[in-house]
Amino acid sequence: MLGYTITQWLFGVLSFLAIMFALMVVFSRNPVNSVLYLVMTFFCIAGHYLLMNAQFLAIVHIVVYAGAIMVLFLFVIMLMNLNEDTEPQRTQITKIIAGVAGGLLLFVLVGSLKGTEQLQLQSYGASQIGLVKNLGKVLFSEFLFPFEIASILLLAALVGSIMIGKKDIK
Repeated sequence: MLGYTITQWLFGVLSFLAIMFALMVVFSRNPVNSVLYLVMTFFCIAGHYLLMNAQFLAIVHIVVYAGAIMVLFLFVIMLMNLNEDTEPQRTQITKIIAGVAGGLLLFVLVGSLKGTEQLQLQSYGASQIGLVKNLGKVLFSEFLFPFEIASILLLAALVGSIMIGKKDIK
């Protein structure tokens, strides 16, 4: 117990919180609460990325998942007007089958990950692998052409969506 570092303690706490929030997503009866628990799960996962020295990935994870996609989920839930009266009731056999299928999936995942070893990135000298500075250097040197092609495709999609969405004035 005394040999643990602060990183290992943080990993344990973040893992516990991520698992607890994920379980609360599944077992919460209110869909808005489920979405908020999912946001908290995403923040815990972003903390894991920070512990792995991948700052850019952590920030992108927060912006894309906890920001954009969760706002979209909240809007969909609010617009659907979920009522218990209109929701179809699930039978007991359906719940049992879902539980067995989930357990089998967990068994397969644990079995497939059992033989893997932990990556030791520090031993390979890749401690700076997730920094934004290094990512930008690689992105604008080795991958400049694919980056520019992607920007042209995004620009074309933007112009296309504006042209489709604009009203014809007569």
